[in-house]
Amino acid sequence: MGLEEEIEEIREEIAETPYNKSTEGHIGRLKAKLAEKKEKQEQQSSAGGGQGYAVEKHGDATVALVGFPSVGKSTLLNSLTNAESETADYEFTTLDVNPGMLKHRGANIQMLDVPGLIEGAAGGRGGGKEVLSVVRTADLVVYLLSVFEIDQYERLRRELYENKIRLNTEPPNISLRKTHKDGIRVTTGDDVDLDEETVTTVLRQQGYVNADVTIPHDLTIDELIDGVMDNREYLPSIVAVNKADLIEPDYLDTVHEQLRAHDIDPEAATFISAEESKGLDALSDRIWEGLGLIRIYMDKPGRGVDYEEPLILEQDATVDDACAKLGGPFETRFKFARVSGPSAKHDEQQVGTSHKLADEDVLRIVARRWSILLGPIATSPAQFS
Repeated sequence: MGLEEEIEEIREEIAETPYNKSTEGHIGRLKAKLAEKKEKQEQQSSAGGGQGYAVEKHGDATVALVGFPSVGKSTLLNSLTNAESETADYEFTTLDVNPGMLKHRGANIQMLDVPGLIEGAAGGRGGGKEVLSVVRTADLVVYLLSVFEIDQYERLRRELYENKIRLNTEPPNISLRKTHKDGIRVTTGDDVDLDEETVTTVLRQQGYVNADVTIPHDLTIDELIDGVMDNREYLPSIVAVNKADLIEPDYLDTVHEQLRAHDIDPEAATFISAEESKGLDALSDRIWEGLGLIRIYMDKPGRGVDYEEPLILEQDATVDDACAKLGGPFETRFKFARVSGPSAKHDEQQVGTSHKLADEDVLRIVARRWSILLGPIATSPAQFS
């Protein structure tokens, strides 16, 4: 029996086994075994070679446009950015990964139009493995759906999940440490529903003989396996619904119902027309919010505050993160900083490297001057931008 047949057989057994406390351990073993077989299948696929997609990352963040063929990704990319992706009104026009740069709120956001996914992409159909490997490197996933095919969402989500991409969720909070003796010791929080036998079964199936595992909060068997394997990518995502200009007003309620059926709040989805360039400002704002970026305006000595080209950082970034991105003398010769704006208690607040910045703060960094002969002169600071 080949590996693909083994995987399908395990899936069928899982589907046919009723889930309850008495079968939980058995299902846990099957799912752990399934994850192990799929990992082996992926390794064999990688060893077999094949053309991949190597896209060098540029800008402040990277976004992957994900959708099935002919949903309008290339048209959207061309409307949002300076890209010139080949488009046509038939399937499989996008033959390679096409990058473009979205300039929004002072940030340079790299947009990747990946070839349209098809059913079975995670298993390698249609070059799906290579396509999905690009998605794994992104900072945000944009689901692009046709307003007439909302059910595409579930199929796309499944393909991404099968390729170890977890969207809009945090990594499982577990602690796992191999030991040299005493078997597998399990410590769980009061609200954890999984029993010790199930946890032990999953770990043994993954090759653990002696280990200490701590699970402070409740999780599912799938989340436990994710935590044990520790090779999943956790990314945020948003939903854009294309071709909205083609629907009649009375059909909108039906679209909303279809979105809710997939646990998508219609208010959280962005309705656009890539062809007519409608709704793109709202989508750009949603992309910005999904990436969790902030703008920091640098106060440059003798030139004032630069509002045109802000320093782009992630939310919860500190002054230390700003120094690291600026590079040069800012890390090695930092003395203190002055901040005005949302994160400051007052204008020109003096802060250290641990100060947490907020969107649209104004930042001035004060650094020590250096003497070639004497070294740092602490009493003579120089302001750098």
